[in-house]
Amino acid sequence: MKKRCSNGVEQLGRKNGAGFTLIEIIIAIFILSFAIVGIFTAFSIVLILTSDAVDRLTATYLTQEGIEIVRNIRDTNWLNMDLHPDLGYTWDRELTGCDISGNPLGGCRADYKTGTGDTGEFPIYLWAGTDVDYLYINNENGFYDYNKTNLSTATKFKRRIIITPLADTDVEGKSDHILKVIVETSWDRKATILNDLVMAGSADPADSSKCNPSNCVTAEETLYNWYNYNSQ
Repeated sequence: MKKRCSNGVEQLGRKNGAGFTLIEIIIAIFILSFAIVGIFTAFSIVLILTSDAVDRLTATYLTQEGIEIVRNIRDTNWLNMDLHPDLGYTWDRELTGCDISGNPLGGCRADYKTGTGDTGEFPIYLWAGTDVDYLYINNENGFYDYNKTNLSTATKFKRRIIITPLADTDVEGKSDHILKVIVETSWDRKATILNDLVMAGSADPADSSKCNPSNCVTAEETLYNWYNYNSQ
């Protein structure tokens, strides 16, 4: 339809009530679909990265807690050496047997459960095995432990404690006053940007004695027997 403007120039225009052509509709739908897919993909990536950051933060907390548990065992041993000198307490009691030199999948587990030490007085315990179980979270107090109850929920986290005695012979010929402690906390990583699958406790492809760094947090500390050193 032609229409004449006030300046006398004829212009082409749509008829009143004319709709879009099929090609225009297809192009519009394509552009809209492309935009929606892009937004959804970006949103999914943000959710994945956020979830991974939360898991890594939780694993970092659990790893530091593992270091504190081992340190607590050592300090409790020091206390009992004073309180019960006749019972033969040593500073590294319950801290042996966690070396992985003969078993790369070995190590120990520990939590803050009360009265589970070998004599019942320690507020922690260690367990040595060929694999490490998943932690539970107690819905009543919020603590992580290995005790499955009606008040607990299974988590995606595993924590392994590796303790290696280091020889440090002094002038009196006494040795093994140093413990190298490594705590590894890993988690199930079932969805990533690359859509891969990495389970908790998976070995590092470059070193089977270590956990996969893509879903694992590691902390290391050296503990010394400063207390009552010359009597051990």
